[in-house]
Amino acid sequence: MPEDMDTHIGARVKVARNAKGLTQPELAGLLGRSESWLGNIESGRVRLDRYSLITAIADQCDVDVVWLLGQPYRLQHNGGGNLAHSYIYALRTGMRRSGLILSGHPELGPQGTPVPLEQLQTRSRKANTARQNADLPKVAMLLPSMVEDLNTALLVSEGQDKEEALRLLVDAARTSRMLLNQLGYPDFAWFSAEVAANAATQLDDPMVKAEVAWDRCGALLHQASLSETVAVAEAALRDLEPLATAPRPASEVLSLRGALHLRCAIAHARGSRGADAWSRVDAALEDADRLGSEWYDLDAHTVFGRGTVAVHAAEVGVEINEPDAGLSKVPDVSVDEVPSKERQVHYQIDKARALRRMNRLPSAVTTLKQAASQAPYYTHSDPMARALVTDLAQVGVPSQQGALSSLVRSMELVR
Repeated sequence: MPEDMDTHIGARVKVARNAKGLTQPELAGLLGRSESWLGNIESGRVRLDRYSLITAIADQCDVDVVWLLGQPYRLQHNGGGNLAHSYIYALRTGMRRSGLILSGHPELGPQGTPVPLEQLQTRSRKANTARQNADLPKVAMLLPSMVEDLNTALLVSEGQDKEEALRLLVDAARTSRMLLNQLGYPDFAWFSAEVAANAATQLDDPMVKAEVAWDRCGALLHQASLSETVAVAEAALRDLEPLATAPRPASEVLSLRGALHLRCAIAHARGSRGADAWSRVDAALEDADRLGSEWYDLDAHTVFGRGTVAVHAAEVGVEINEPDAGLSKVPDVSVDEVPSKERQVHYQIDKARALRRMNRLPSAVTTLKQAASQAPYYTHSDPMARALVTDLAQVGVPSQQGALSSLVRSMELVR
């Protein structure tokens, strides 16, 4: 059976409940659930497969969502899993120096020979390509040395060269935020987002500031800080409004506005506010339709476009228990055409979760297997994918037993 009793999420729910001094009936009542439901969660017979429920339990028990999920997962035999984690210390060191440099800390000097900005721009593009390819080990390998070289550039450059170094550092810190969220280091992810924010402040570019706000929202969502997510997004949306309501707004402005609405949609969905979540999805879809079916914003990392709205709608549908509505919310769009494997795989995971809730178990397995074939480590280390596989293994899917067993082994859910 997947996962030992002392390691599954239900066991951690029990620890958190006891530490808070709550009985099973008390916590179940606070969650609007039955005592038997909570008993099944704590025993591992029923899986927690929605962030909305996990967030509610973490909130009631005053524990960290990431601890409740059991992250970070250090998969021993999975293509680059340990490799990705092995670079975290070096990345943390580089980001810490970035923070000190941006704050104007005295007595700091370069730790290496300056690298031409053209080379740093090329390396930045490689890191962003690896990000969109959902290749977390490669992103982890590329970032530390690039961040340290950018630190040197900030210390020795002036004028336009320093401005370009700041832009590249914003980009690197934002990519770092994504990587660290996916690997299960939420506090460090937040620090990376703040490094990006500090560099954006020095640039004083409203678009860069809004892009960084989008990343801050991503960091906050991983820590289940839902009201803060909406607050940060709303502030950025207010700042964008003069640009978005201009007679001929730039496409990049509309794209970023739509992406921020999607951040709010996920926050509302995880907070079980379905009407608000769908309202935000609708607002994002309006911007996507204005931009046209071919638009996707890779430069701003959001990959915003109609397909990306469909990706977020799928997650909203799962979180508020309207899976069929989530999968059909955005008509006439193919997520396979979104120019980001990361977004495609994210969608496949949520589509599999939706199919499970619709009791289409074989389709759920095949969809998740497809995600794993495209981006193995990304899929195998995703907490909701892991919860889904454990659930399916417990229920049993005879027609997909081989594929399901392969997923269980690859996720190292059996010890």
